[in-house]
Amino acid sequence: MTNLPSDVLNAMSQDDKLIDLNTERAKRVHDLNEKRLNEVRQAFEQAMPLGKAKKKPKNKPKKR
Repeated sequence: MTNLPSDVLNAMSQDDKLIDLNTERAKRVHDLNEKRLNEVRQAFEQAMPLGKAKKKPKNKPKKR
């Protein structure tokens, strides 16, 4: 362990204002990937739009 006094270590562990940079970076990377995914999805929808699913009409059988 480091040679820091115990009161410094306690102050560091209790400080709520500390930011975990790895967690923040992971969130940012996730947000950037999500944004890119949405852009690609929109480009696909414009290039190859999905047709609305056509519902088959419920016809009564014809009487003969």
